[in-house]
Formats: sequence, structure tokens, C-alpha cells
Amino acid sequence: MGSPAERRGDARELAAWLEREGVRTLALTWVDNAGIARVKAIPAARLAYAAQRGIGMSPVFDVYTSEDVMTESEHISGPSGDLRLFPDPDRVTVLAAQPGWAWAPADRYDQKGEPHPACQRRFARTMAERATAAGLDLRMGFETEWVVTRAPTGHDPAQDDAFAPLEYPCTGPAYGMTRIVELSDYLRDVAEALALQGIEVHQIHPEYAPGQFEVSCAPGDPVRAADDAVLVRETVRAVSVRHGLRASFAPSVIAGQVGNGCHLHLSLHRDGTSLHRTPDAAWGLAPDAVAFLGGVLDALPALMAVGCPSPASYLRLQPSHWAGVYQCWGIENREAALRLIPGAPDDPDGGHAEIKTFDGAANPYLVVGAAIAAGLHGIESGARLPDPESEDPGTLTVRERARRRIVRLPGTLTEAADRFEKSAPLHDAMGKVLHGAVLAVRRAEETRFAEADDEELAAATRWRW
Repeated sequence: MGSPAERRGDARELAAWLEREGVRTLALTWVDNAGIARVKAIPAARLAYAAQRGIGMSPVFDVYTSEDVMTESEHISGPSGDLRLFPDPDRVTVLAAQPGWAWAPADRYDQKGEPHPACQRRFARTMAERATAAGLDLRMGFETEWVVTRAPTGHDPAQDDAFAPLEYPCTGPAYGMTRIVELSDYLRDVAEALALQGIEVHQIHPEYAPGQFEVSCAPGDPVRAADDAVLVRETVRAVSVRHGLRASFAPSVIAGQVGNGCHLHLSLHRDGTSLHRTPDAAWGLAPDAVAFLGGVLDALPALMAVGCPSPASYLRLQPSHWAGVYQCWGIENREAALRLIPGAPDDPDGGHAEIKTFDGAANPYLVVGAAIAAGLHGIESGARLPDPESEDPGTLTVRERARRRIVRLPGTLTEAADRFEKSAPLHDAMGKVLHGAVLAVRRAEETRFAEADDEELAAATRWRW
């Protein structure tokens, strides 16, 4: 981070630039273990102070649930203690859809200046550094899906609207141009705001469910990819408000309908060469790419507690819905949990993999860090990939799936949390403080919704993300 004096000097220049850009307030965000982006906002003129001394916040947010209920872990509980938020000056961004505002992700330290052991962004950075030390150049990016609605006519905003019927602003066919026409001004403004903020958009298009859209962003280093995922979501939310819409990134907006995913894409390179383009190798994958992806595939049952962190996540995970509910991989198979995308033959940097199970309730820093940890463990342990699957596992008989050794991934948060609790690679990578806090939040979410039916669960969580 540099010395306090260096940070303060750089921040003064940055604050002067923000003033010239008309920015008066800076939002500092971190994402908690329930996947909620929390914030402390400061006057932009106070940036130099924040860069040198940090901004105070309680460590208890690491054991907040998605409903803002404080639980506790072995290492984090109660009101005592304080941390410091330090904005990342390299990611300070003027917000295109919130005039007068800028944003920066924050790293968290204790009062003595030591890194907070439960800082999710630090975890992602540490795992990325380990990959670099192993000679790997990892590039990651997220697909973000969301649903936009209008508030019902005559709805009383003083009442809880969780159970109110939803009105969709577009009714055209899934993936259809009609939906673009119906919301062309809105989608143009989303794309423009992202571009002004330095986010390179590869695609923006309608999805399957009513009012559902997706934006795919260019890959970058893992921490930047997670930062971008946060910025994309809050930008979409801000543009939606300006258009009289409400955006939900929840895994299940309406029980029984297709939910929102947040798929992670990743590619591996070494010395400037793609490990997805190895001549004469099976599937074009270099040995380390096979082992890395094999480690991810092996760890998926435990990774689901990270990437599918809400009981509502498991409403989305239904067979034959392109959600990847079976522990298998395939080449361009959208029903496989791990999808290999070879890319264009004439693109030397082409080729990557996609983890399809993850959703918008997940903390993106935990997602990239845990995926890297699983992949590096795969390399260390010599993991292998089984034969790829080309069919939809959901259409196979139970006997055929058993013959091919295809198993269903956890169908509840309890099952996923049990696997996460027993995962030595993830425990070792996260450390006992972060691992324990994640597990405590998952157990609290299980208990909270243990008696809820599907409709109650979706309604109670649809506006949390």
C-alpha cells in the first residue's frame, strides 16, 4: 500500500482530480459474507485522510446475514473492536449514473495496520498472488444477470412489498429483440454508464425470464474482475432507479422461474501463452490447465457454499435449466457445471472455462479466491478431468448417470455448507477466521429459512441483492 505519507500525497492529487470532475462524495464498499455490498461514504475532500488513516467500521459485519441479523463465529462476534477501511486509489471511479459521486473498493486492516484476516478482497488478492508465484497468469470475468420490475400501481411504499405482485417492463420472447426495443433507452444507458466507468462490455442482451438481462464483461486479473462485478451491479441498480425501475440480482426472483446466475469465466496462461491452446493435447488443455480445472470440478460441492450462498440459491439450481446442477464438465455443454469454451480456432488467446452454478448472492471476492484455491490444490495434488459430457445429465436415467459417475451437486445450503466445513483446501486457503465467519453466516441463513416454503423464501430474499 505504500507508506502513510505516500498514500496521503497520492490521495491529495486524486482528491483534486475528483473535485475537478464535480465529485463531492466517495462511496467505499466492501462485500460481506452474505454477498451484500456494505458502504461507508465520505466527502471526496477527505480522501487523503482515508488513504492515510482509514475509515472506521465494525468487524461484526463479517457475521451479518443477508437480512442484517448479527450472528457470531468463534473469532468474530459482538459490538467490540474496530477496523479501518482503506480505499484502493487505483480503482477510484467517477459514477456515471450518480452525479457528484465516486466509488472505490476498500481493503480492511486492524487498528495496528495489520491486514484483517477476514478481508475477502485481501483473500482474493492472496490467492491471485499464489497463482502468479506458480507461474500462472489467471484472467477472470463475470456474467451478471438481473431482473427489472416496476412497482405495482397504487402500492403503498410504507408496507413491506416483498410479497407484492411484480410488474415487468418488457414482455417479449426470451432472448428476443422485442425486449431490446421495449427497454432500448434503459439498456443504452446501462452500457454507456459502464463504458464511462472503464468497464469493457462484451455483451448485453435479454435472458430467459421476464424482465431479465445479462451483461458480460472483459476478463482481467482476479481482483479487478471481482471489483468490476461489484461496480457493474451498483451501476445497473443506479441506472434502473433513474428509469423508474427496480433491479434484482437475487438467485430466485419468483419461485419456479429461471433465476439469476453470476457465472465465473476463467482462463490460464503462462509466459504469454494460453494453456487452452496446447497442440495435440486432449481438449487442447495443457497439463496444468487439466489439473487446475480438475481441482475446481472436484471442489464444486464445497465451492457451492461460496458461490451459491443463500437457501434461495437452491431454488435456481434445477436440472435442464442451464444452471449446471450435476458435477460434470463438458465442451460447450451448458448443462455441465464446468463448461469448457474452446473459442475461435484462429484466436491464439482464445479458450476458457465457465463455472455455471454460481449466482448473484455470492461475494465475488470469495468466489475468485476460492476458485483459485481449488485450482491450485488441483495442480498440487495432480487432479485429473474425467471424460467430458456432451448430453444433458438431467435427461439420463439414474443408472446411466451412475455408470458415468455423474452425481448431483448439493441441493440445499445445508449440504453445501457441510462440504465446505470439511474442505481442508478451502479452510487452509481462507484461514480459520474467514472460513469460520463464512460458515457461521451459512448456518444462520439455514436456520432462518428452515421452515419457509419456496414462495416465501424467494419473496423474502428477492430485494436483498
